[in-house]
Amino acid sequence: MQETVVIVVGAGPSGLATAASLNLLSIPNIVLEREDCFAPLWQKKSYDRLHLHLPKQACELAHMPMPTSYPTYPSRLQFIQYLRDYVSHFGISPVYHRLVESASFDEVTEKWKVKVRVINGGSDEIEEYSCRFLVVASGETSDAFIPEVEGLSSFKGEVLHSTQYKCGKEYAEKSVLVVGSGNSGMEIALDLSNYGAKTSIVVRSPVHILSKEIMQLGLFLARYLPFNMVEYLTVMLSKIMYGDLTKYGIIRHEEGPFTVKAKYGKYPIIDLGTYKKIKSGEIQVLPALTSIRGSEVVFKNGESHPFDVIVFATGFKRSTNKWLKDDDLLDDNGFARLMPPNNWKGKKGLYCAGLAGRGLTGARVDAEKIANDIKTLLLQAVAVVQLWLQREASG
Repeated sequence: MQETVVIVVGAGPSGLATAASLNLLSIPNIVLEREDCFAPLWQKKSYDRLHLHLPKQACELAHMPMPTSYPTYPSRLQFIQYLRDYVSHFGISPVYHRLVESASFDEVTEKWKVKVRVINGGSDEIEEYSCRFLVVASGETSDAFIPEVEGLSSFKGEVLHSTQYKCGKEYAEKSVLVVGSGNSGMEIALDLSNYGAKTSIVVRSPVHILSKEIMQLGLFLARYLPFNMVEYLTVMLSKIMYGDLTKYGIIRHEEGPFTVKAKYGKYPIIDLGTYKKIKSGEIQVLPALTSIRGSEVVFKNGESHPFDVIVFATGFKRSTNKWLKDDDLLDDNGFARLMPPNNWKGKKGLYCAGLAGRGLTGARVDAEKIANDIKTLLLQAVAVVQLWLQREASG
């Protein structure tokens, strides 16, 4: 049984920011990561052309800004280097190949018991940890999700999730269907088209399309103007820039982009050139798919088209509810049950970082709050012990 003060589950940006904040306050902690590296989504499961979709100032982790030499929207490799420097600077040493199987609170010892399976080289070893505080920082994008589609197993071509996609070069001249119209799906479609693939994308739900400039302006105005006014201006600018989307098979959401993000956790599309390709016909927009028959994909409008490759940019699920024995902090989907600013703290020393749908900014805020709260509780515990010792000595 290994004992420590804090266990952090996950070495993604949320876990790293939490560990850094704890280290700055000299609070002993262990970071457990199931993969073989920190930030595995960024290092191993992201496509080559990826850049941050928000300005770098909105993506900095706690206590360390990005280099001034970085552009406004750093590349994937630049962000990974920033994380590498971050880990080195704050002395973070994650324990890799550790898959958490259960975490429960022991009412007798008033500590969390964490059972971990070592998944390295065929090992089936079980390790046990004990801690006073447990931080769930396993991320909103922990487990790739591909929906069930009738006939998918019969598809004769290649099927992959967006986490497996790297570059469109290998798909030149092929007919590729991208399923999912979030930011990843839209950018992957753009990348495929740029490399000469015959590209189609499924746009099933209403969306908002914003340019980087409109998004950045909206974030800036939000500091000074009422929320409703900022959202109105953002939508108006989007309509001026992109016009009527319906003639291209895209429906603009009736609610504003920031309202949609707050209520449903869905980000607006940050357009990097995909819309121009859709408008020119280089990327075809298709409705929801209903079934697959060999190489033919059948869509909601009754049409069917043949494809060589299907890329599912259909997001992620979280498996926290499989191992965390707690019903209060997280909902059934693995997100924080409470809305900010009360999302990060549960009961009995349980916390979560980066699970409230607020991206890297939310992860930074959560990490700092968690570390400061744990420090306060530890100081209170020391004060109680000191008071007891003083009473014993005087008695």
